[in-house]
Amino acid sequence: MRWTLRFAFPALLLVIIISVTLYIKFAQIWDQYSAPSYAWASLQNTLRGSTLDNPPAELGKVEDKVVIMARVESENTDWVAEGLPDWQHAIFTVNPSASTPNTTLTTPQNKGHESMAYLTYIIDHYTSLPVTLAFIHPHRRGFRDAWHTDTPLHDNVDALRTLQIPYVQKNGYVNLRCNWNPGCEKAHRKNKHITADVWRDVFKGASKASFSQPDYVPGEVGAACCAQFAVSRNRVLERPLSDYEGLRQWVVDTPLSDARSGRVLEFLWHVIFGMDAV
Repeated sequence: MRWTLRFAFPALLLVIIISVTLYIKFAQIWDQYSAPSYAWASLQNTLRGSTLDNPPAELGKVEDKVVIMARVESENTDWVAEGLPDWQHAIFTVNPSASTPNTTLTTPQNKGHESMAYLTYIIDHYTSLPVTLAFIHPHRRGFRDAWHTDTPLHDNVDALRTLQIPYVQKNGYVNLRCNWNPGCEKAHRKNKHITADVWRDVFKGASKASFSQPDYVPGEVGAACCAQFAVSRNRVLERPLSDYEGLRQWVVDTPLSDARSGRVLEFLWHVIFGMDAV
């Protein structure tokens, strides 16, 4: 009996520790993925065929706004033209093959994840930018692939149909994800990807505009993930073309990998476009 009690307490303690750990882990995932709202929206979609409680945002002129994204050649992005006919489309194929049509937009290098396409569009169109630019991922929807898209079904068509263009113009930069988890919660702001050396390297030679402060290294950097946002033309033009060229060259030259260099810029887009570090 004594031996049973002797081992029962450590076993119970171990079970409690594992249970608490799993609870914390799954609570984080539950929040990040907005699981309750996704489940409810899926049920609504099944029952009535629609998840949008609000009408689509007022459609503007096609030439006033553009969707920019990077894709690998195997990804199907037909949904962009089908679901967003009132937006221009700039879809860059980052890994073109010998059979890729000459009319396909491509990037100078397949590195930095979506950042290479984002920066290439700005550089190539700096003098003729639309009024509103939306930078998004090539997957339209889905609990697994598009969990970071803040709409009931994590749907990028819904996100842009309900985007408040006047607010984008007023604010200059808008992250398309409102959920602070992950990336912007207090515990995430000591960002392991944005070290002092990385910050200085990224902004080396950048313009001295007051909003960029390239000679300043913040103690914390926080931004809701995951590199999907909208900006106004005026905000883009607050930086000279040379800044964007320099940022793209940093992606090319950095010894950081494709994923890590992309992750660095993921947490710096808001700074690049004039927002505070947190």
